[in-house]
Amino acid sequence: MGAKTGFLVYADGDVPRLLREVGAADLEQTDNMMRRLYPGWEIEESEVSKLSGGVYPPEGTAYAASWPGLEFIGDQRVMIDAPSELPEHLVAASAGRRLVLHAMHSVVDWLAFAVWEDGRLVRSVSLSPDSGIIENIGEPLPFELPYWSGDRPADVIPWPDEDEEPYPLPFHPLELGEDALRALCGFVLEGHLESDDIDADNIHLHGFRVRDPHGLDPAEQQAAMEAMSPPRFFTVSPDGSLIERDGL
Repeated sequence: MGAKTGFLVYADGDVPRLLREVGAADLEQTDNMMRRLYPGWEIEESEVSKLSGGVYPPEGTAYAASWPGLEFIGDQRVMIDAPSELPEHLVAASAGRRLVLHAMHSVVDWLAFAVWEDGRLVRSVSLSPDSGIIENIGEPLPFELPYWSGDRPADVIPWPDEDEEPYPLPFHPLELGEDALRALCGFVLEGHLESDDIDADNIHLHGFRVRDPHGLDPAEQQAAMEAMSPPRFFTVSPDGSLIERDGL
């Protein structure tokens, strides 16, 4: 499994039902939504994306769409270990609506998802095999129950020459992540497609370059790292002094 996500959805009701009914998202309305949710940030129109790719934009980019009753924002910045700590203004924007956060990263088998109703957090989960259960707030939602009850154990094959140790979680986070996508948003990225799944390739999002005026953008961060002096390595001589050496 190789899926990655980082997005928010605001909805006036059931997300899958509303997402099935969307057409082309109005650019001006979407731009206005972006400026409302990123107050004071520098926002510039960029290339468009399909929903299937827009769930995990490149750093410094957000993919978004504003439809009647439904708003979507894909941005790596919402990939936080504890969804309950989502910035307050993003939660406040869900007053009178449902807010869904979904984030997962296949490299580390990390999953986080959360649901707010009218600004109140009703469910939050975050876990990975390295960190264990980071957050588990509220009652499990129906699609989660087979996982927590042990009916969906992780089937992980160890790498060659690795000791075969039990997977440190009772289930695989990415498998739960796909079921969370389907239950909460109506589509999946990987795995078996069901007849009523939304085709995420048929929904288009507007793209925006988004920059925090108080921070470096990704290009500036990369340039700053490249400008740093190379690391220096030392070893201890017999008399206790440090001697610089080349490389590791």
